[in-house]
Amino acid sequence: MSYVRRCTSDVRTSDAGEDFSRVLRSGDIVLLVGPLGAGKTTFVKGVARGLGVSERVTSPTFTVVREHECHNEWGIATLQHCDVYRVGSLDEVLDLALGELVEESAVALVEWGDIAASVFGRDVLRVNFEVESDEVRVLDVDGAIDEDRAVALATWAAS
Repeated sequence: MSYVRRCTSDVRTSDAGEDFSRVLRSGDIVLLVGPLGAGKTTFVKGVARGLGVSERVTSPTFTVVREHECHNEWGIATLQHCDVYRVGSLDEVLDLALGELVEESAVALVEWGDIAASVFGRDVLRVNFEVESDEVRVLDVDGAIDEDRAVALATWAAS
């Protein structure tokens, strides 16, 4: 089953990210999949706001991974924001050791996650971004979803 949320502006996409932060748990890896300009970084900015990141969040296209300190009541201390668009091979994705980066009270959001999907297997969440029009984005979440998370995602999708 997947969970779909329609966003009619950048603000709504960011809000969807903020609401999505309540679905996250320490150790989560979330693959963000969609074309250029689909709203992946805008969504991450919302997630960061929801996790209590106070610094500016920008795309880590050239640095590959940016680490942000979080302040929230869910016990997530670090947001690893990754962009694997310029990564040349799956070995480079493996070298990032994202699984190790999220072991200690962290989550990772990976832009262009479809490139890295085979590295992470099925134990990840995936947010698929579809561009419906200039303003409208359709976000579809699937992946590692247990009963508790399904309830949270149903609430997220209904917002």
